[in-house]
Amino acid sequence: MSLTTHTIIPALHSRFDGIQPDMEIDNVSIDSRSLQNNSTTLFFALHGQNHDGHQYITELINKGVLNFVVTQIPAGAKGKANFFIVDDTLKALQDFAIYYRVIFQFPVIAITGSSGKTIVKEWLNYLLSPDYNIVRSPKSYNSQIGVPLSVIGINQKHNLGIFEAGISLPGEMDKLEAIIQPEIGVLTNIGSAHDEGFSSREEKIREKLKLFRNVKVLICQKNDVVASLLSPDIKTYTWDYTTGADVTITTSQKQGTTTLTVKQPKDSFEAEIPFTDAPSVENAINSMMVMLYLGYSHSLIKERLAGLYPVELRLQVKNGINGCTIIDDSFSSDYQSLKIALDFLEQHKTHAKKTVILSDIFQSGFETDELYAKVAKLLSGHNISQVIGIGETISKQLADYPNFFSYNTTQEFLAHSKATTLENETVLIKGARSFRFDEIVAFLEEKTHETVLEINLNAIVHNLNFYKSLLKPETKIMVMVKAFGYGSGSYEIAKALSHQKVDYLGVAFADEGIALRNAGITTPIIVMNPEHSAFAAMAAYNLEPEIYSAKELKAFITVAQQKNLSDYPIHIKLDTGMHRLGFMKNQLDELIDLLRNNNFVSVKSIFSHLSSSDVPDYRDFTLGQIENFEQWSSKLIAALEINPIRHILNTSGIYNFPDSQYNMVRLGIGLYGVGNDETERQSLQTVGTLKTVILQIKDIEPGESIGYSRRFIADEKIRIATLPIGYADGIPRAWGNQKGYVTINGKKATITGTISMDMMMVNVTGIDCTEGDRVVIFGESPTVTEMAALLGTIPYEILTSISQRVKRVFYKE
Repeated sequence: MSLTTHTIIPALHSRFDGIQPDMEIDNVSIDSRSLQNNSTTLFFALHGQNHDGHQYITELINKGVLNFVVTQIPAGAKGKANFFIVDDTLKALQDFAIYYRVIFQFPVIAITGSSGKTIVKEWLNYLLSPDYNIVRSPKSYNSQIGVPLSVIGINQKHNLGIFEAGISLPGEMDKLEAIIQPEIGVLTNIGSAHDEGFSSREEKIREKLKLFRNVKVLICQKNDVVASLLSPDIKTYTWDYTTGADVTITTSQKQGTTTLTVKQPKDSFEAEIPFTDAPSVENAINSMMVMLYLGYSHSLIKERLAGLYPVELRLQVKNGINGCTIIDDSFSSDYQSLKIALDFLEQHKTHAKKTVILSDIFQSGFETDELYAKVAKLLSGHNISQVIGIGETISKQLADYPNFFSYNTTQEFLAHSKATTLENETVLIKGARSFRFDEIVAFLEEKTHETVLEINLNAIVHNLNFYKSLLKPETKIMVMVKAFGYGSGSYEIAKALSHQKVDYLGVAFADEGIALRNAGITTPIIVMNPEHSAFAAMAAYNLEPEIYSAKELKAFITVAQQKNLSDYPIHIKLDTGMHRLGFMKNQLDELIDLLRNNNFVSVKSIFSHLSSSDVPDYRDFTLGQIENFEQWSSKLIAALEINPIRHILNTSGIYNFPDSQYNMVRLGIGLYGVGNDETERQSLQTVGTLKTVILQIKDIEPGESIGYSRRFIADEKIRIATLPIGYADGIPRAWGNQKGYVTINGKKATITGTISMDMMMVNVTGIDCTEGDRVVIFGESPTVTEMAALLGTIPYEILTSISQRVKRVFYKE
């Protein structure tokens, strides 16, 4: 991209108010936190449900950003930068993408559907890239924001585009079609995803088909409903497993592969793909159909389909050896995705030192020298401490980059590199698939057993934003990360939350807060259960105590005097009915006397805790707690002449008592995807998925027993699978012996016999599975809510019981 500011004024339909109308623009940004923002960035101040980019403009100007698309110029910013004033900044971003797309005249493939979009896009990139210089959507950038950002990634060297488009509401596809302007359309599987946004399945299909209204051809599986809703002017190229389509497919499977017999009117051929599951087979056929339409020979199609591979769509955060944190992005290496990965590295770094292991970069659309000059600028802008380049091209191009170490191949790196040279740093591993960087991940990853708790950081942000949507814009939010982040991992969750600019984090004990500070978290932290012995350490680490008694307050004031502290922030806890910790009504006068004219501490907030905000039968009791809090806190405010933050609502309180938000709310279990009723749960996403693998499968004859104490005896011949997970990992023994189940390849497998310390057995009779297959212990099915209900406990207990020996893997789609 190389545009000047005066040329884009009409493209944005904007009014210009600025200092320099002829500045060069070579980058577009919507994220104020990105280290890629600079003087040639055009920043779109998007206004969302929970964020407003306008509030970060002054901060960005101070960092050197000079071009902004806004709905109004913030106070004090006029005359300091270029402002393109529009009615709607999202529409302006889309208008800019439309303008930019028209500059380039080459074929574009557009993909939509309910599922399979990203897989088909990545496979088409693999299948066609030997013959085209392709620009494609990075990751799954298919939304109203993601699509324009993807299209803005085009440059002069590209000669084929592959973009995916996703919608969740009527009217959205019209905008995406105008941005993408496709020549070839691919419709993948139509399922139930996002059905809730449409009045019917037919309406959803009709909306998706708007993407193809100007294509030369639409490629899809033959479907009568699609055909009935499709304009007769649109040419189709269809396939099906039965006759009647342009191409007929029959399949046969053996040993993990599927043979496709492809029959056309004039010829036929066979091709083998390394998958047997139905979605992968369907996605491979859609990809093959594009190759057929483009005129590829049968022999070349056969050769390339055989090389299809599982697509990893996620950036994953893993524990590494020697105190390192590993960010695994080991399946792609192109310029656009490198920019995304470096931003992710900055968001989730655990150490000041940052290392990038990077392969040769393909399909950039730039000349080699220009590409690596841009790469060097990106790495430098992100303050990368060390770069390890693998590949002949990168080894030559970045030879002069500071702290650059080169290897021609992955095998050379593994043979000659000492893992001990990487220590207490965050390492981004990013390489093209052909370089097999998964071997580097395995080399550097901390060795643990096969059981992992996968934490979806996208779901964390989604759930946070759901609860924010229930709040007034001015209401602050505090998020609880105590108990190791409800079992999910406190530091990584805290890092994601600080990136979302939450106002406070809450921990139970001082050592939890100290660990977060040592890991680089600067967000204000409240210690909810402070012990007197930890007061000095809390002051040293800028941790703010909950004060719940006169004795505790006196003790903390003594420490503050000893350390010459003044106006140190404290948080006063009132006991309005929980009867756990806090000042009672008859203790308020003593509290006032202790705080009046005291300059050692400053009351930052006054709060209480609702005991039954999730129980409809106790609504009156909860309202009574809120009334007590109003009266008692008002008395403190009036007597002390202070203006503190007030907060009483927990997760269920946010949902059930929105009129009592005060100045701040405290979000706990809801962040992790657990709501207190079905309606609330439907708005949340699953954060944690506990997975393991099948160790062994065996046949059990009638009359034989399974597990300790022979608590299960087979009354018929069954197949069982042994899993390496047990009560030492946090799975309750009561969940075993036919009560609970796990999910294997989409099927329920009942837990058979007693759960032991490190293993359990499950009934896999009738389930297509093999040793090594992945098993879901909880997640989407079963959910922790379902487990808790059957066990007579609460989801908190399930989540916080997962052992620390279970590896946590954090990922972002």
